Amino acid sequence: MNNQVWIHQSKERCAQRGIRPEDVPTFTQFYSDVQLSDKREEYEEILSVINFFIHKMLELMKGLPLLILITDEKGCVLEMAGDEAIKNIISQSGIKVGLVYDEVEAGTNSINLALDHREPFQLIGRDHYFHFLEHSACYSVPFQYTDVSNLLGTITIMTSIDQHNPFLLAMLCTVVDSIERELLLKKQNRRLHILNQVVIETTRNGIIITDKDGNITEYNQFAEYITDLKRQDVLHKSIAELKVSQYISEVLHKGIVYEDMELSIKQGNHGEKLVCLFDAFPILDENKSIMGAFAQFRDITERSKVEKRINHLAYHDDLTGLPNRRYFARHLDMLLDGSGGDQQPFALLFLDLDSFKKINDNLGHNNGDLLLKLVAERLTLCVHSSKHVVSRMGGDEFTILLKEIKSQTEAIEVAEEIIRAFDMPFVLDEYEFYITASIGIAYYPQDGRDAETLMKHADIAMYQAKDTGKNNYSIFRAAKSSIGIEQLTLESSIRKALQNNEFLLHYQPQIDVETGRIIGTEALIRWNHPTLGLIPPGKFIPIAEETGLIVPIGEWVLRTACKQNVEWIAKGIPPMKISVNLSTRQFLKRNLVETVHNILRETGHDPKYLELEITESMTMDVNFAVEVLGEFKKLGIPICIDDFGTGYSNLYYMKLFSIDRLKIDQSFIRDIMTDSIDADIVSTIIAMAYNLGIDVIAEGVETEEQLNYLKRLKCREVQGYYYYKPLPAEQIEQLLLSQ
Repeated sequence: MNNQVWIHQSKERCAQRGIRPEDVPTFTQFYSDVQLSDKREEYEEILSVINFFIHKMLELMKGLPLLILITDEKGCVLEMAGDEAIKNIISQSGIKVGLVYDEVEAGTNSINLALDHREPFQLIGRDHYFHFLEHSACYSVPFQYTDVSNLLGTITIMTSIDQHNPFLLAMLCTVVDSIERELLLKKQNRRLHILNQVVIETTRNGIIITDKDGNITEYNQFAEYITDLKRQDVLHKSIAELKVSQYISEVLHKGIVYEDMELSIKQGNHGEKLVCLFDAFPILDENKSIMGAFAQFRDITERSKVEKRINHLAYHDDLTGLPNRRYFARHLDMLLDGSGGDQQPFALLFLDLDSFKKINDNLGHNNGDLLLKLVAERLTLCVHSSKHVVSRMGGDEFTILLKEIKSQTEAIEVAEEIIRAFDMPFVLDEYEFYITASIGIAYYPQDGRDAETLMKHADIAMYQAKDTGKNNYSIFRAAKSSIGIEQLTLESSIRKALQNNEFLLHYQPQIDVETGRIIGTEALIRWNHPTLGLIPPGKFIPIAEETGLIVPIGEWVLRTACKQNVEWIAKGIPPMKISVNLSTRQFLKRNLVETVHNILRETGHDPKYLELEITESMTMDVNFAVEVLGEFKKLGIPICIDDFGTGYSNLYYMKLFSIDRLKIDQSFIRDIMTDSIDADIVSTIIAMAYNLGIDVIAEGVETEEQLNYLKRLKCREVQGYYYYKPLPAEQIEQLLLSQ
């Protein structure tokens, strides 16, 4: 449910309570002085953080008449800051510090809406319930402790309506994000401080105390352990025997203070190094004269080991022990940044295991992990120089950075050695089997002078190796034209687009020509590429078809469309059909019906509100088409033939296939007013389809003349730009709600 719906519901509640919008409200709910004082004391740290960021924001927006209100989780105004003129105006309406906002008294307001729904809200002009606020714009954002989702209150900007700008809400959201991060950091720091106190109080520190001449007067048991010196051997003797004598001497003679100085101390008897934090400071008498020195050791050996372990894990793969993606990227960036344009040539190998998924599926993920460890060992053995870096990028992808190569043949030799290494079988659970790898090679500087370009080109080369039969390597070769490079880039990118959530759906409404109402939608895929922007389907669908990636993409489209339709129905929108196109590769998959059935069960979508669109060419194998479409009919799923009239089928087969609807191709509709043959074809299709009990929808309707002609032919359903172009889900939802 979106903000406008919630605002509308709030206004309805106010009207039902008999609140008159032309009145000025009388506020009665206020915190007492004691309650307000207690709450401000409780929120002292929170308010200090908020005030810091609000002050920065007001400085940034200097010159704009803004008033800032800070409320607690119950809607009580704890502070007001900003424009005095606005403050005076709203104070006359009874809005002041201590007021508890409540919809019963304050009507529809952004503070209560933000608290109730935990969403940012803006109320502009007539969005407010009371008329006296129609000249104002209000923006409210809730804030919380993000680690426990504990709602703390809201921050609101009030200004005049002529200053309304959506940027204000976006800016306020950004400020609140910063506030929440700072609050969480302070909360975590408090926990760390408490933990440190507990550790300090329960940990034995090594204590050394001397007199003003540097003779040791106190030496505790833990100091014995750290320094490997016995108390009786050093007590009342000079500090000269101690390894830290220089520091204590400077404390005694110069008054220098040492804090948290990290020392590594070799223990003769134990054979290991202790890591300690060393503190030393002078002991002063009542005249501020140095009368001795205090020194202590704090053993942080275990902490140091943990930190080293954490640093290792941060840059190494936990499964294989190889450097990970973060290490590789950092190392490559440092290599390129330090080149200064004079970097010696190097090579980047990108390796992907062939058919690794089969191992996971057949032998289980544990055996898949064991295989990755064995692969990592073989790759390491194939790289003989300590200057080279083997990394695991994730999944079954590895990279090999060959630095300071003398010629490009060195990279080829390594790739060939890896291919040969994979000729030996792998043994898992007493099973002996073979797996191969595909390798892409890119060279610096000829294939790229930055990390992103080198990685992309090595990735493209790897997929070229796969396309030429796998179990091979391929050297990146720049395409002869920009179109070729773009196609190679797209092919590589499509493989990652699904996992990176780069695809989205738009929906084109389908219209009842008699009523003008939306009776269904067609789901159409779009690709929002991170660097190339919005890519039309015509560019990437053929590539996806060619590579077989259209199958997982098609499943994503079907699942996403079903989820969206279920969401619309849950929001009170009357159920209607959503049409999803099937690709040829999908249609020919033997498990297609099972896949569709699983998606319907997973999403809770009613089969009768899902329409699957197929093309005429998919039905050329009549027996196969009858079998598949018959299974869909058993599930209760309607079938539509898309682009009808451009393929090979006839209306007899349409009846045989139990088709529910035909979609007349837009190529006929486009010229229906000027081409008599197209007009006759459309007229014949509509008449014969209705005689066979099959519905008809015309696509590509762009003009009123086309629409009127189709009406005369009794075509009852259309879609096209005359009504609506394909729209994002949010805009379709608005249309359906308004309908």
